[in-house]
Amino acid sequence: MTARSEADPEFLVLYGGIDGGGMLGKGTGGDQKDAAFFATSSHGTYGATVGARILFLGAAIEHHQYVGSGLSTWTQISGGLDMNVGLGSDKEKKAGKGGFFHLGATAGFGVGTGQQVDPPLSNDEVTDKGFLLTGTLGFGKHFNKMVDLGVSLPVTWGYYFKNGVAANDVSNHYQGIHGEALLYLRLNLKLL
Repeated sequence: MTARSEADPEFLVLYGGIDGGGMLGKGTGGDQKDAAFFATSSHGTYGATVGARILFLGAAIEHHQYVGSGLSTWTQISGGLDMNVGLGSDKEKKAGKGGFFHLGATAGFGVGTGQQVDPPLSNDEVTDKGFLLTGTLGFGKHFNKMVDLGVSLPVTWGYYFKNGVAANDVSNHYQGIHGEALLYLRLNLKLL
């Protein structure tokens, strides 16, 4: 097995996928840490992602719903390092098959709601906003050049604000961390 970056022959990839799994979160600081979005949301999750990767850089829009004892939603946009490293044989790589290791490090912005919303989303439905830093490890399998199935383990730290209070009022700020374990199915469109 030889390892090489799959980003070398894939200059531009557009992708979309669905995922599901679990989440754990905790407020780590600030006046609102006990009311942190990811600490108070249900632990089951499912969602969708749409993104693009150019060489080893990527950007994505993600939307997740957290279900269990209640329902909340989180939508974010992020960008940064996004790369796959092939783990299969050279023959599998040429056929667009085989396993891969995923590595990501991104920064982004997101908004959360404490309940199900009906689009279009208005500001009064948003409960939390935040700036995020995420590190992701994952493993998967290319079934062909278009379809991937894998497991993703993102860990996110964020600086958050409760909505509805003046932005310069630090009593509505908090920091938090959360991690997810997600099983995903992804469709890839390799343009270059």
